[in-house]
Amino acid sequence: MNHKGTVTTETNRLILRRFTPQDTMAVFNNWTSDEKITEFLRWPAHKSIDITDRVLNDWIALYENKSFYQWAIVLKEQNDEPIGTISVVDKNEKINSLHIGYCFGRKWWHQGITSEAFSAIIPFLFGEVKANRLESQHDPNNPNSGKVMMKCGLKYEGTLRQADFSNKGIVDASMYSILADEYYGTK
Repeated sequence: MNHKGTVTTETNRLILRRFTPQDTMAVFNNWTSDEKITEFLRWPAHKSIDITDRVLNDWIALYENKSFYQWAIVLKEQNDEPIGTISVVDKNEKINSLHIGYCFGRKWWHQGITSEAFSAIIPFLFGEVKANRLESQHDPNNPNSGKVMMKCGLKYEGTLRQADFSNKGIVDASMYSILADEYYGTK
């Protein structure tokens, strides 16, 4: 792949950008401290803002690595305040595959923001980074996440039994993907 790093991207409503140290309070208040948001995720809700601060500082340091992709999602109408994040959480260089994960504050659920953000990074990851496969997965008990994936053009591949873990314990993993030739209509 031809890694480019976390490059700012815009949609009609959103700016996807790198995190900054000034984002810590908004990130903590909008999603990292909320146990309902982290229910289906692998990391626990942050009990203190210090944890969020450490995580953000780690991400900011990793921006020097061109194969690191971690976007803050900001509504254009909302003073540059992050409301969520979307990122490449895993990659396989041998098959040019990237695994996408996302997380948003509850206040912004069911508004099409997740789909808009995910759709915004797909052309970048296929066109610029030259990924061949984009994939994502969710716990079947969190079906709205799967709806986002389908809305973005990913195809359901199947459910792997007890193949993942979250704050709920060992869980099934429903897998979705889209290939570059499918995206470009060459298959």
